[in-house]
Amino acid sequence: MTEYVLIPGADGRAWYWHRVVPELRARGHEAIAVDLPEDPSAGLADYTEAVIDQLDSAPGRLVVVAQSLAGFIAPLVCARIPVERMILVNAMVPAAGETAEQWWANTGHPEARRAAALRDGRDPEAPFDPLVDFFHDVPPEITDEALSIGPPGGPSTSFFADPWPLDGWPDVPTRFLQGRDDRFFPLEFQRKVVADRLGVPVEPLPGGHLVALARPEQLTDWICG
Repeated sequence: MTEYVLIPGADGRAWYWHRVVPELRARGHEAIAVDLPEDPSAGLADYTEAVIDQLDSAPGRLVVVAQSLAGFIAPLVCARIPVERMILVNAMVPAAGETAEQWWANTGHPEARRAAALRDGRDPEAPFDPLVDFFHDVPPEITDEALSIGPPGGPSTSFFADPWPLDGWPDVPTRFLQGRDDRFFPLEFQRKVVADRLGVPVEPLPGGHLVALARPEQLTDWICG
């Protein structure tokens, strides 16, 4: 049996994975979706500790799965505890000493997002809209449920200001899954970032940025593959 640790992105709530958890359990695995701190003073070390604190005391074959912003957290977890592998989903890939605030400009994300919008016939100057950029392929009833929960607290200022502390990527087998229709982190942008920073292939899969909400069965197939 494999135990999957599912870390959400900027939303910070375990709820993000609520459609994937039963899919993993139906395949005979264990799944732990974690909540991230809501403390406005919490930094990267606090986020890492919060994930580890929510794990079973004696995990078996542990696989860490990280969504979006959790790309800054998952490697820190993997550097602390024994894991079998790490799976990044539509994730940010940090460089040594880089803050999450610096990542956007360092990777050329604003330009890549505008270019993708132009290519797709959307307004490249439109401000971020979660319904357009995140929920465009999520079923309406799931979108309604997400919005009814209320806005997340989001990452703390300290999180964005903390330099990523590792000198390099932990020595853990790593896969990178990327939604072909992700409007926030376009596929070609991610291919370049991942090639430059990780040197592993990007595995394109159907869906946008919130693929765990939009296509839980297909994402689970990829995670278990």
